[in-house]
Amino acid sequence: MNFAQEIKNKSLILRISGDLIGEDNGTQLVSAVNDAMSHEVLTCIIDISGLRYINSSGIGVLITILTKFRNKGGEVFLMNPSESVKKLLIITKLNSIFQIIKSEEEAVKK
Repeated sequence: MNFAQEIKNKSLILRISGDLIGEDNGTQLVSAVNDAMSHEVLTCIIDISGLRYINSSGIGVLITILTKFRNKGGEVFLMNPSESVKKLLIITKLNSIFQIIKSEEEAVKK
């Protein structure tokens, strides 16, 4: 897994590509989230358009990020999931927990 991060308009934007399978990957993402939240960022947009595969540990990482933001009154958006990831979100019913968007502008509107 590779990821890039930036803070834009008080939102943390994470761009994840490759395979999200937890372990070290998850630690790096949660660390980036903690750092952003220490700078009063309350919105996280996770661009998962480049995500090929996600397993249960990866799902756990996304849920951890969601929990951290919601506990502070913030929100997490998943942007542009691939068809296979979208199907997984539907099967696990996570599509009803996460807000799925198509663009950063859509997150700003919500």
